[in-house]
Parts: sequence; structure tokens; C-alpha cells
Amino acid sequence: MQTVNIHDAKTHLSRLIERAAKGESFIIAKAGKPMVRVVPLDRPAISEARRLGFMSGQFTVPDDFDRMGGDEIEQLFGSGE
Repeated sequence: MQTVNIHDAKTHLSRLIERAAKGESFIIAKAGKPMVRVVPLDRPAISEARRLGFMSGQFTVPDDFDRMGGDEIEQLFGSGE
């Protein structure tokens, strides 16, 4: 995501608005510190875009998932003693 300083944002506001309207987001910063994020209105909110469980039922996790590769890891890093 591009960061634009306030002076450049004021100078090129029309151009930046056009880019945002086409779907490109950007951040406006003051003295290098990010102040605001500009996003297009039709873009889904971040909370809407990150759905928990959206792939539920589409794959399975093996029962031994937490032990997979254990022997190889122990060989690489030792037993921890």
C-alpha cells in the first residue's frame, strides 16, 4: 500500500481520489507517521473480508497433525537436553 505525505496528497488530491475510486487504497502520512487510510467506499470492510470458518467442511486435518514431522524435527534440533 502506497504512503503519501500530506503535502503531496493536497497537491494531487484529484488524482488520488480517482485511484481510490478504481479500488486502490493508500495511506496519508504527516512527517512520516501514518495518519489515515483512504479506501474506496465499495470495498468490503476488513472485518467483513476475514471470515472465520469460511472453508468449513472443505478439507480435513489429520488426527496426528500436531505430531507430523516430529522425528525429523528432533533430528534437526535434538531432544532439548
